[in-house]
Amino acid sequence: MLAGGLALTPFVNSEWSLMLTMGILSAAGAGAGSFSILIGATSQQLPPEHRSFAGGFINAGGSLGQFIFAPLLQAIISGFGWVAAMFTMAATTLLTIPLASLLCGKRSPEMVVATEQHSMGLLQQIRLAMQDRSYLCLHAGFFTCGFHIAFLVTHLPGEVALCGHSADVSAASLAIIGLFNIAGSLFAGSLGSRYRMKYILAVMYGSRAVMIGLYLLAPKTVLTFYIFAISLGFTWLATVPPTAGLVGKLFGTRYLATLFGVTLLTHQIGGFLGAWLGGLSMANDGNYLWMWYADIMLASLAALVNLPIREDKISM
Repeated sequence: MLAGGLALTPFVNSEWSLMLTMGILSAAGAGAGSFSILIGATSQQLPPEHRSFAGGFINAGGSLGQFIFAPLLQAIISGFGWVAAMFTMAATTLLTIPLASLLCGKRSPEMVVATEQHSMGLLQQIRLAMQDRSYLCLHAGFFTCGFHIAFLVTHLPGEVALCGHSADVSAASLAIIGLFNIAGSLFAGSLGSRYRMKYILAVMYGSRAVMIGLYLLAPKTVLTFYIFAISLGFTWLATVPPTAGLVGKLFGTRYLATLFGVTLLTHQIGGFLGAWLGGLSMANDGNYLWMWYADIMLASLAALVNLPIREDKISM
């Protein structure tokens, strides 16, 4: 789906067909092979004390891809055009299929026994989860994460251009974000085995509000964008390991992939609004000022909404 959506995009000639290729095919394909499947499958194979770091390690892999591909695709666009870049992404996406086939092993006997002994069905588990206040708080925080990330990924090049800098600055900034999110993901994963994850999430979201406020006050030089990218990168998708870890703590690992996938759906709804409203802000006002203010407000609320989550203290 992801490769098909990317490869078909250069051939579309209407708004609705573009929504089909990029908005549905590509997005659904990317989401279906994203964190929820990988972290859910891994968590079932590991003891609880190792799951948080494993989630951070998996997340760091995605950030490494962003670090490599952001400047690479910008170079392809500059040298050969955006169509060549789309075909390149489609081709590299297909390379994941033989890699994924290596992971298709049989479940261990312990997993089979645990599954057979677990009587609760998936739909029943989802209904119970949606009635849990802690789970809903996770959704609220992850919504803000999606809003924030999609706004920046979609509109950072526009913000850089408004400040009079070239597209190379935005590509380098996205690469820097990916590089520093490797460290941030691993750090968040390691902290999750020692501290309560709700506090980790609260600090991450709160720090984003502070960083955006400092960015708005700073002169919009190339160095400012790079420093902003470094600071944002450290918390970029580092929210994934503690969010997935909390879902596992609340409901166990049997349905972790699905329950975390539902939170990821909320994340993507926030992402839709971040990208769309950013476009409206630019079209109506010629800048993104009100979006930055909304980002600060949502990040502050996300920091607060994670505090009431039900999580046992960790024995040190």
